[in-house]
Amino acid sequence: MTAKSSPSERQPQKPDPGFTQAVQNYENGLKAMQTRKYERAKGLLEKVAEAPYKELADRAAVHLNTCQQQLSRTASSSFKSTEEHYDFAISLMNSGDYDDARQHLQKLQKQAPKADYVWFGIAILDCLTHHYEAALKNLEEAIKLNPVNRFHARNENDFQNMADDPRFTELLYPEGPDAPPVPAPAPATAGKKR
Repeated sequence: MTAKSSPSERQPQKPDPGFTQAVQNYENGLKAMQTRKYERAKGLLEKVAEAPYKELADRAAVHLNTCQQQLSRTASSSFKSTEEHYDFAISLMNSGDYDDARQHLQKLQKQAPKADYVWFGIAILDCLTHHYEAALKNLEEAIKLNPVNRFHARNENDFQNMADDPRFTELLYPEGPDAPPVPAPAPATAGKKR
């Protein structure tokens, strides 16, 4: 009869180094995704998806799909015109993706500093994200570049958060109550708005 060793006498199993590496790649992939480094995340998650650890590979595949969508979205962001790029930024803003919208609008602002509608769009974004000082400055620049933006701002619902701010009112109605109203733009020449 052979004596069985007690559990305390057994040697502990060494962890599988392949599994440990896969978990580390998975965690680093998730961290890269959180910081929007999708290319790096994709590389790490691909290694995990190819590993022989099914449950971990399945989880990595889900996140890998997200990375690929983000990368294809960025790759398809080569725009034919400033207006097309602006429309994309506004669509991001309308869907609530304020951070990406801001990145695109700031890029546009550098590429086309005289495009009044870009300044107007940034002013709206600033108002929606409660950056009222910046909203006022950007709206003022949009109006300097194209006075018709004063009329557009009066009718833009997204500026409602600043409606009670006297600086906003003064910017939109500098002429006072007795001055003639700003004419509405003709449809064919209206500035690009959302």
